[in-house]
Amino acid sequence: MYLSRKSYTLDQALSKLKRYCAYQDRCHAEVERKLTEMGMIPQAKDEIIISLIEHDYLNEERFALTFVKGKFRIKKWGRIRLRAELKKRKISKYLIKSALQQISDVDYLASFEELANNKATLIKAKSKLLKRKKLADYLIYRGWESTLVYDKVNQLF
Repeated sequence: MYLSRKSYTLDQALSKLKRYCAYQDRCHAEVERKLTEMGMIPQAKDEIIISLIEHDYLNEERFALTFVKGKFRIKKWGRIRLRAELKKRKISKYLIKSALQQISDVDYLASFEELANNKATLIKAKSKLLKRKKLADYLIYRGWESTLVYDKVNQLF
């Protein structure tokens, strides 16, 4: 059975994407995906993306900076996870590097210490070995460097 999809004019699509980008910073890949979901043709996609960039609705540098700041501050992600997530969103290496540089080493280590100590108190495991493994797995999943993780695990247990 054929399912009909709503079609959009160029102006309707542009208006919808302006609201989409104004709600929160977006990267080019997210906007591209949204336009594909809307069924837009390649020429229309290009025209809309150019318009969004010209009117500052779409800015990859701003996206990378706010993404890194938010995920680091709120979700306590480490640099490895942040870099991987930005790469997944097709952000350039230059922008990834500059976004990660906004995190000071002092804040980075303080956040790591707080996260590791909080998680260590919450782990309910019978053996010391299992506690160590759970903490290390958790911190590595969050994107923290393995040297930091294993030093902290050895210090705590």
